[in-house]
Amino acid sequence: MRLRTALCSAVSTLSALALLTACGSGSTSSSSSDKPLVGVDYPRSDTDFWNSYIKYTPQYAKELGLDLKTTNSQNDVAKLTANAQTFISQGIKGLAMAPQDTAAIAPTLAQLEAKKIPVVTVDTRPDTGKVFMVVRADNRAYGEKACQYLGTKLGGKGKVVMLQGGLDSINGRDRTEAFNDCMKKNYPGIKVFGEATNWDGAVAAQKLQTDLTAHPDIKGVYMQSSFALSGTLQVLKQKGLLVDPKDPKHVFVVSNDGIPEELKDIAAGKIDATVSQPADLYAKYALYYLKAAIDGKTFKPGKTDHDSTIIQVREGVLEDQLSAPLVTADGGTYGGVSSVKSDDKALWGNNLG
Repeated sequence: MRLRTALCSAVSTLSALALLTACGSGSTSSSSSDKPLVGVDYPRSDTDFWNSYIKYTPQYAKELGLDLKTTNSQNDVAKLTANAQTFISQGIKGLAMAPQDTAAIAPTLAQLEAKKIPVVTVDTRPDTGKVFMVVRADNRAYGEKACQYLGTKLGGKGKVVMLQGGLDSINGRDRTEAFNDCMKKNYPGIKVFGEATNWDGAVAAQKLQTDLTAHPDIKGVYMQSSFALSGTLQVLKQKGLLVDPKDPKHVFVVSNDGIPEELKDIAAGKIDATVSQPADLYAKYALYYLKAAIDGKTFKPGKTDHDSTIIQVREGVLEDQLSAPLVTADGGTYGGVSSVKSDDKALWGNNLG
């Protein structure tokens, strides 16, 4: 009995050790401890564009061999600052963020720089502060493309409403200034009603309603992002203006983003054009440049191998300006700006599962 008890005890001990060894081995292989840990702060999750970016990020982190931690600052710079503190405490080696208030993020960038944590900003460029790379499209080109499309469709005459984003954002300022500059230079016969909305769809719809009531002869709308899509279509429908593009009452609508809903609405004749902002490539190259920073790589201005151009925006700050084509129903050229058809399979908005 004693021998049997001893043997059983020994077997139990060995089994326990084997179990512990097996658990430890599994933990090591799944923890990816040999992979760099990076953080990504999502700026918001209340738009189709940013939800697409959120969907792509883990996919590219896996492809690039990165361990990933994420937060969501919900369009609040105070939350973004707090999230950055959390990331620092978790020992991240790099951080990607998309600050919507591009001035207020400076102190956080300074803290990250002091701790030698490289930062890539996505979609927006901080007004001051150092980052390893800005991954963005040329937002002035967004405004110019929208201007050329509407200017061509309106024959250089009439009235348009520009539903601006947030003017505390470099994106809102770039799109607004470029649209206004282009209209003044190329289509002086078009009057532009600029409406600040702070990227808020309800505010945009209310201001569009007011403008159409006061100026029923408005013939164009430039939405600086798809945040205003649903409200704009609702207002046009209420006014009896959501009609076929060939109908004289049609109001020409240009958006920015290239989400699937926009592409469907272009095909259906509900809106007329958009600029496809590359949600997939934002996720891919944000992580690509973080990994490059961790690996000690450097970059300089010039053409890239992925159909984009790196520019120097100020001392110590480079920006990779990714391709963002104008999208229309017919793939035509407007004011010298070529476009691609809304059903083009190369557009990320046509490739979401």
